[in-house]
Amino acid sequence: MEAVAQQRAAGHKVWSVRAVGTRAVLAELAGMEDVLALQARLLEQPLPGQLDVLAAAQTVLVTADSPASARRIGAQLLELELNTAEQRNGSVVEIDTVYDGEDLAEAAELTGLGIAGVIAAHTGQLWTVAFAGFAPGFGYLVGENDLLNVPRRSSPRTAVPEGSVALAGTYSAVYPRRSPGGWQLIGRTAARMWDLDREHPALAAPGRRIRFRAVRETVSVSPEPPAKTSPPEVASGLRIVAPGLQSLIQDLGRHGHSGLGVSIAGALDRASLRRANRLVGNAPSAAAIETVAGGLTVQAVGDQVLAVAGAPADLVITGPAGTEVEPLSRSVAMAAPFALLDGETLRIGAPRSGFRSYLAVRGGADAAPVLGSRSTDTMSGIGPAPLAAGQLLAAGGEAESGVVGNPELQPDFPGPGVTVLDVVPGPRADWFDQAALDAFIGQEWRVLPQSNRVGMRLDGTPLKRSREGELASEGTVAGALQVPPEGLPVLFLADHPITGGYPVIAVVIDSQLDRAAQVPIGGAIRFRWAEPGPNPGPATPGHTAPNHEVSN
Repeated sequence: MEAVAQQRAAGHKVWSVRAVGTRAVLAELAGMEDVLALQARLLEQPLPGQLDVLAAAQTVLVTADSPASARRIGAQLLELELNTAEQRNGSVVEIDTVYDGEDLAEAAELTGLGIAGVIAAHTGQLWTVAFAGFAPGFGYLVGENDLLNVPRRSSPRTAVPEGSVALAGTYSAVYPRRSPGGWQLIGRTAARMWDLDREHPALAAPGRRIRFRAVRETVSVSPEPPAKTSPPEVASGLRIVAPGLQSLIQDLGRHGHSGLGVSIAGALDRASLRRANRLVGNAPSAAAIETVAGGLTVQAVGDQVLAVAGAPADLVITGPAGTEVEPLSRSVAMAAPFALLDGETLRIGAPRSGFRSYLAVRGGADAAPVLGSRSTDTMSGIGPAPLAAGQLLAAGGEAESGVVGNPELQPDFPGPGVTVLDVVPGPRADWFDQAALDAFIGQEWRVLPQSNRVGMRLDGTPLKRSREGELASEGTVAGALQVPPEGLPVLFLADHPITGGYPVIAVVIDSQLDRAAQVPIGGAIRFRWAEPGPNPGPATPGHTAPNHEVSN
């Protein structure tokens, strides 16, 4: 352990690496200066197999294109020499702020500076965006001193107004949109922190420098409202007759934007999306409709070729209404291409097992791409809005084959019994003793109704941590099982926040995320180690511990 302490003191190398699932590693460093140096190094000189880099308070998360690349990157990170002397240059962004926040008086008392002192300290120093997280455009700002070190609120607000200027710990930030939050609110600004119409959407992008300027009132110059135009006429596609419980446009997600606070999103059951696209002759990544629990009804505008994969359900086609003849109905098979002729309607029934179905139309669902993807991100609000009754959805041009595919067999989907998911030890499994680890594996967890595309909330016997205190925010991945203080795990899915402050006890292996996404509300899950379980004891320097930690 002495070598680790020396490495921390030196502060010029990664002092440990922890696995995060099978395709990512978490590099731990001595402080923010080293974090920024490693982030800059990896962005300028990517390692072989590196897909994305996400800096946080004391760590850098690196995602890889394969498990082998992740292991190789983990070893290479330990050998990197970091140049922390490089200065961050560039223009300074000024943010006009009205200092009248609900927590300004409390921050004044907590710091002992008084209200005028808090304002002077906030405006009197230059802030640097250290990393992004929580939501697109939300930048964690590091100041030049620690005068404004205040704790988070003991009870987070359910809704923080857009533009709120806030403090938490030694950080400052501006909320880019209305959202829940536990930071201390000291003011507000009209600055647009996230704007997809800008070349660089995030005003507070990592590495940028920020100065706050106190004003009596903010003035927001609204852009000229766009001229009202009729929506483009859809000559070929689908009319949404009924969207069911929730129907969204999804593809394989938007990768490489975690530094802006943007998660991957995309289809939760990627294999089913690919299968539906393959059946109609589309590219694997073409956009399709993801729908939950059945009830989606669509009508063909022009003759269409469709396929439905995922949770098995009855697929019923009804002929066009308005004729003298009673419309005829027919059934079609799952995981097989079929024609939906102009005016006919298709209804997807309630799943017999599983939870999510994918409807692909030949040519792909045509929606405007955002940051390279047509996916709807329910956490950030990026991408197409949820489908609504009466909406016309055009078919695009993403067919890559002149023929449709043959009917395919589908895997078994989770039913009323217990679904077993394989996990590997999480990067913070050592926050739990052996009794808690055994309790995590040894019980059935029930999926609560509060679950969504952000995460599955699980109910069972709460887990107890073996450590006190808070974990500094760090990057995380889909499949991570975070354990909040009340002890009930949350299984992160595709729309999860890119950083989190609760310890991750385990991570579902990537190959089983599709299956996890098909467990319905009320379903039961049991986890099992995909390899020998973690040892909650500390790792020794230079040793690969069972909890996936490697130390220098």
